[in-house]
Parts: sequence; structure tokens; C-alpha cells
Amino acid sequence: MKLHELNHRPVSEDVKLNEIYSQFMKLLTELEKKELPDEIAGTINADIDEINSITDNGKELRKQIKQRLQRIIKLLEKDLKLVPRNYYRNMWMALGMAVFGIPMGAAFGTSLGNMAYLGIGLPIGLAIGLVFGDGMDKKALKEGRQLDVEIKY
Repeated sequence: MKLHELNHRPVSEDVKLNEIYSQFMKLLTELEKKELPDEIAGTINADIDEINSITDNGKELRKQIKQRLQRIIKLLEKDLKLVPRNYYRNMWMALGMAVFGIPMGAAFGTSLGNMAYLGIGLPIGLAIGLVFGDGMDKKALKEGRQLDVEIKY
């Protein structure tokens, strides 16, 4: 099934809207190169139709595009294991700080008798998350599951 085309909108003064709109268009261009199952293509087409039906060129459009972009990426990752560049790195950076950094900082703080050392664990967790996520991104690239587009929210 072929993906629907996104309506071209005039360039707005809203820089954030222009960035998110161009990211959405790049994602659709990359998806055109892949062979998508009909059910996933139908879901993506429904999202494209919803965006095309919005007449507002301001905050509402930006919000809707962002929501649809997140929904499509989550659908692709869950069903087809397709991810954009640096997807796992960005995800594991936050998880590393939460899962590894805070407990390590608490351990440092209690062992040294000063909870001011709680902040030492955060950069350590960040580094662990970056390494782990980057490894997963490289694996996805090697397996051909990575889309040539980077999504920045």
C-alpha cells in the first residue's frame, strides 16, 4: 500500500513548526523506501489524513504533528523494529540516569556520609545509558533496521 502525500504548507514564521514539519516529511520519505505491511501503512495514512485536514498553521498543527510523529515511530519500533537514528541512544540516556545514576549517587552519598554526593551518580548513569543505547543503535544499523532520519522533539 502506498502512503498518502502530506499537503505542502507555506513556510511559517514559527521555526518549531517548520522543523517538526520537515522531520515528518523526511520520515515519510524514508518510509516510502521500505516495504510496509498494509495495516501499518493504513494507520500511517490515517495520521497523514488527519494532519492534512487541520487548517490551523500554529500551535495546534505543531502539537498534532508531534503527536502523530511519536505515534508512528512507536508503531514502527513495536511492530517492525524500525527506528530512526539515535533512537536508542536518546531513550537509554534518560533511563541510564534514572536506573543507574540515582542509585549509584545514593550509594556514594550514604557511604561517604554526605548526600551532596547524590549528583555524582547522574553523569555516571548518563554515560552508561549512552554507551548501551549507542550499541543498540549500531546493532540496528548493521541489521538494516535504522531509518536515515533523526527525530528531535
